[in-house]
Amino acid sequence: MKYSKATNYALHTMLYLIAIAPDRPVGVQQLAEKQGVSPTYLSKILTKLVKAGLVESASGANGGYRVKGNKEDISFLDIIHALEGTTSLFECCGSGDERCVIHQVMLSAEEAMEQHLKNTKLIDLTK
Repeated sequence: MKYSKATNYALHTMLYLIAIAPDRPVGVQQLAEKQGVSPTYLSKILTKLVKAGLVESASGANGGYRVKGNKEDISFLDIIHALEGTTSLFECCGSGDERCVIHQVMLSAEEAMEQHLKNTKLIDLTK
């Protein structure tokens, strides 16, 4: 399974904000430099994280981005959904028949993976 580079950058950005700067805003330039990515590209990713309610932005001289809400609650799945959406990873060969045995196996695997990602909190990686 493969996620987009944007999701990878979002996960690393969120981990940095939670671990290093939980209470102070961090500028997009600093966040981008940490990952070796364009600030313009990272700004688009941060916009999605803001829309998802995971981070908030503050403007001005001391502005930037910081975690919004309870950082202990933010899971891998929250970030993945913010960037990738919530559509299923697997689409059966068009029949749409929920009785399809292949569809059932793939759906079960996807549900297990999502549960694992939901239970894995970013804060746990900072300890």
